Order: sequence, then structure tokens, then C-alpha cells
Amino acid sequence: MPPIISICNLTKTYASGFQALKGINLEIHSGEIFALLGPNGAGKTTLINIVCGIVNPTGGFVLADGHDVVRDYRAARSRIGLVPQELSSNAFDTVWAGVTFSRGLFGKPADKPYLEKVLKDLSLWDKKNSPMMTLSGGMKRRVMIAKALSHEPQILFLDEPTAGVDVELRRDMWEMVRSLRARGVTIILTTHYIEEAEQMADRIGVINKGELILVEEKSALMKKLGKKQLTVQLQHALTSVPAGLAGHQVELSADGEELIYTFDPRSGEKGIASLMKQLSELGIEFKDLQTNQSSLEEIFVSLVRAAP
Repeated sequence: MPPIISICNLTKTYASGFQALKGINLEIHSGEIFALLGPNGAGKTTLINIVCGIVNPTGGFVLADGHDVVRDYRAARSRIGLVPQELSSNAFDTVWAGVTFSRGLFGKPADKPYLEKVLKDLSLWDKKNSPMMTLSGGMKRRVMIAKALSHEPQILFLDEPTAGVDVELRRDMWEMVRSLRARGVTIILTTHYIEEAEQMADRIGVINKGELILVEEKSALMKKLGKKQLTVQLQHALTSVPAGLAGHQVELSADGEELIYTFDPRSGEKGIASLMKQLSELGIEFKDLQTNQSSLEEIFVSLVRAAP
């Protein structure tokens, strides 16, 4: 199956001379949740705006469901829904008026049952007659999602969708994202809540200084770059790491009561077995063992710091 979004050698240089994107190549598969991560100013929003037809590229091209986003703008844009970072709407519009107007912009015929379902899924139905100015920031964010979904897009961009949203609303939004993916909608999101990407995404892309430095299946990324630690709580405190453990990446806690062994998850079992055997041979007794694995956030930070 061809990718639903194809990005080829995409560049963007602004009039000031600032190069926001540098030769981006990326394919996004139909029906997946793709998380685009990067620090502020990395180029995430510029990339999204080019795909959505808001900003013109300097070089390269983008296809959305086979349609060039510049030459075949109308067909490409009709496939895409966008929830931007900024909350922008007519303060005097009601929720219902704003959502129906957004659907009409794409030439879609009126479909009250569909829009009613969208508003109910987002817990907005009881607010349908409320003017936008009366809504909280979190509810306005929901309305932006409803407007993006109003024309039944196949591709949905969520640019920091849960910024300023409380925990309950965030949970509802992610339930909605899962249901959209189940219906075949492709989701591309940026977020500063990296635990959301860790929980939701099928693949992760990391962009830094306008360059796409990594694209990886989430599970493969966690296995490849994630580190695991085994913490051994000792029966008796040590003053230093015994010389017999020199072959292992072992550190001693400040109080001398724990040995901390860092290892590659792919070869962890052999390393742990070897370490435990060595402890036994050295007569070092322990009372408890704990393991933990690095999070996606820790992997992300290490990638960005390592990038030139």
C-alpha cells in the first residue's frame, strides 16, 4: 500500500535567511499514529504547515493521498484536518455554527447526524449553542478538533493538541484519537507530553534544527536506544566497587548500599546472570533487586543532545 503522505527532499528557507527545514524525507502510512518530536524551533510546525498548504516550501514536494499539496491544493487539503497550536475562532459564533461552517468550507453537504456524533464524542453536545467566548480554554481546544474533523478527513494533524488541557480532557481526547485510528484515520501529532507519544504512537520521528534525525517504530526505538538498570540492594554497605566487578558497568550509590548495573536490554539476561554469579563468588549478599528501563523522554533528550 502506498504511503498516505510522502515528503521528498523538503526544504524551507524564510526571507530572513533562516533555514527551517533541511532536506526532509518521510513517508507516513495510512492508519498509523505518527508522533513528531523535537525541541522548540526544531521545525515541527513549519513541516506541518507545509503539508497542510499554509506555508509554501522552498524546495522538494509533498503528496497527500497522492495529491501534490502545491499543484493540486484543493484535493490535497480536502483529505487533511488540522488542529493548530493557536486557538483561533469567531468569539461570537456558537459551537454548532463554527463546526457546520468549517464543513461547508470544503463543499461538504450538511450532515447533522455526523456533526452531532463528533460533538458528542468530544463531550461538546451540551455546549452546541454556547458562544465560543463563554468556553474554557480546554473546551475551545475540543471545538478546534471538532472543526478539523467536520469534513471527514483521512489525515488529521494535531499540533500540541493537549496544551493547556486538564487531565480529564486529555484522557477523553486520546480515547477519541484511538477511535479515529480504528476507523482508518491517519494521525500525526506533535506534543511536549512525551509520555503521550510513548503511549499512543506507532512510530516516532525526531526533528532537530530542521533535520529529521530519526524515524523508528516505537517498540524498536525503545529496544535499540533504551537502557535498563538493575539496582541491587546490599545486605552490607560497600566503600567501593569490588575489583571483581570491573567487567560490568556497575556503579555504587552514594551511601554504598546499592550497586547499580546499566545494561543493554537486548543482552540483559546474560549480563544479569553473569553479574549475579560474580556477586556470589565475591561473597556479596543482597536483599532486593529492582529493574527499570529508560523512558521515551530520556531517549529523546539523549538524541537531541547528541545531534550536531
